[in-house]
Amino acid sequence: MNVIVAGVLLLASGGGDPGGSGGEGFQDGRTAGVRLENSKIIITGTGLGGKSDGYRIKRPCWYEPDKNATEKLQQQEDLRALWFRYTPNATEEKYQEFLKQFKDKAGKEGRWWSPAYNGTDPDGLSCWNGLEPFVWVPPGTTPPSGITIAELVEIARAALTVPEPKIQLNPDAKSYVNLPTWVWLGDAGQTTRSVTATIPGFMSATVTADLKNIKIDPGTGDDRAKKAEEGCGQTGTPYAKGKKFTCGVTYLRASADQPRDVYTLTVTSVWEVGVQDDVVPFAYDPIQASATRDVEVGEVQSTVRRGTS
Repeated sequence: MNVIVAGVLLLASGGGDPGGSGGEGFQDGRTAGVRLENSKIIITGTGLGGKSDGYRIKRPCWYEPDKNATEKLQQQEDLRALWFRYTPNATEEKYQEFLKQFKDKAGKEGRWWSPAYNGTDPDGLSCWNGLEPFVWVPPGTTPPSGITIAELVEIARAALTVPEPKIQLNPDAKSYVNLPTWVWLGDAGQTTRSVTATIPGFMSATVTADLKNIKIDPGTGDDRAKKAEEGCGQTGTPYAKGKKFTCGVTYLRASADQPRDVYTLTVTSVWEVGVQDDVVPFAYDPIQASATRDVEVGEVQSTVRRGTS
């Protein structure tokens, strides 16, 4: 719970409220695309928990809609004990003076707005400290530095992730010179992913990613490998006996002279990004996620039998 003490926003819990179960867009080791602190924004969707391309929101802090006049006054009255605990030299007179700003707005149309910030931005906390702990906003208006629908879209975009490709090959353990190596994605899952950022009761924005195609890098030049990508589609082509080879690599030379005696094949999934319902005219670059596989390629051994006279 946030506590306002003498005009300073304290965190009674000792840390920021990340905005519910969806407050953090993604976590990959020590890197996060967006982590909402002191925010009421909720992030949900099927596009969470995968691989991020590192997209970052542009503004490190902002104001969000908070309680109406009556609710805010009640909140501050309920926090009376904490106000006295955290305010130096607290007196009843000082408390009533602090409370007056909320009493003056009681019953009026409008809403208080409070600050929030992106905890993954190195400037987030300092930006947040530069904002007022609360501002009164008349109906139908947005304060300077108040969050907009365009910025809500940006938050959803920063939280959007895609799965890391799971490369399947045939032959799987070892391939051979001039033998087609089929490539496809195993366990591809949903080919459309989405993330929605919502300020409950106010506005919502959804960003989607649609798997468009895969790209193959055989790990060597054209003199050693020939790619086939015309039939890859969204997820490649699983091997099937008698089926035409249209997605994969045909290696032209063995890998014995390569580092670790293998070629490093890379498969990249390409996801087109869009904004649902065109709430704002955003155009985003595709999200690309890559994975690698070692491919050992041997020479086809032939046996020559000599005739007897």
